[in-house]
Amino acid sequence: MSGQANSRDVVRRDDGTWAVTRPGSERASAVTDTQAEAIERGSQILGNDGGGELRIHGTDGRVRDQRTISPGNDPHPPKG
Repeated sequence: MSGQANSRDVVRRDDGTWAVTRPGSERASAVTDTQAEAIERGSQILGNDGGGELRIHGTDGRVRDQRTISPGNDPHPPKG
């Protein structure tokens, strides 16, 4: 989805694994055995990247849940 500043999708792959993908990217950010692991990893990735939207797709490919992920705790936040 274009226009989404920072987002990731959790989608099922043809081989039965689950992938965390960035819209418009050809490669997965992470691949896991279960959807729960992919959701956790996608949340970590977004938190580390300043927060954003995590869209969780069901086995049918349709979005079944969407979560807003807050920015993670940056040990070196910018000054100002």
